[in-house]
Amino acid sequence: MFRLKDLDILGSKAELASLPEGKLLINTINAHSYNTARKDGLFAEALTNGDVLIPDGVSIVKACRWIKAKSQPKERIAGWDLFEFEMNKLEQCRVKNVSRERPLTVMFMGSSQKVLDLIVKRAAKVYPHLKVMTYSPPYKPEFSEEDNKAIIDAINAADPDLLWIGMTAPKQEKWTYSHWDELNIHCHVGTIGAVFDFFAGTVERAPVWWQRHGLEWLYRLLKEPKRMWRRYIIGNALFLFNVIFREKW
Repeated sequence: MFRLKDLDILGSKAELASLPEGKLLINTINAHSYNTARKDGLFAEALTNGDVLIPDGVSIVKACRWIKAKSQPKERIAGWDLFEFEMNKLEQCRVKNVSRERPLTVMFMGSSQKVLDLIVKRAAKVYPHLKVMTYSPPYKPEFSEEDNKAIIDAINAADPDLLWIGMTAPKQEKWTYSHWDELNIHCHVGTIGAVFDFFAGTVERAPVWWQRHGLEWLYRLLKEPKRMWRRYIIGNALFLFNVIFREKW
């Protein structure tokens, strides 16, 4: 059974600096993904067995404290925090080693070609020393064997120094976990979904005040009520129910 109290969750943003180099699968967990994992076995397995799990939600941080969970994260670590940390780290590494022959490469796999083109354009300004590669997979509920092979081949051919997977949860986590052994890469891999749209500018992220007060979910709900009401109104109530009756007691 998928239980929040048994998960290994990263404690703070500062701990991102201590993550080991090499092939590392980094996933996020929030109230929505927790609810989904309780009824999706493969998703639960992906979150449980990934290398790093970060608390992308104030609700997760508070719930862990209340139920006296194994992990006691001190703060929320948003997917955007992970993205900025890893990108800045790689950019600075390249700046310090500008003489090296091989460029440092970041690959974005997922989303539409339109979003990916915007990512490439912005990255050229924000992270000018990094080489950016992209791959837009077919837009379908499930990939065929041919689709999966094409994606895997593209990633392996790119041999990135940092890989971002953005196909929304739980699809992105399940796909990455299921094909982990087929990815012949040496880098950190983050499943960060909405960050693709945030960085591209196609979706506006909540202002800093909302973020600091743990209200980014409410901002998104107010911006897109028709699309987000089920996830945040029903989803948050379900999360609270599960924490009280499935985790606490």
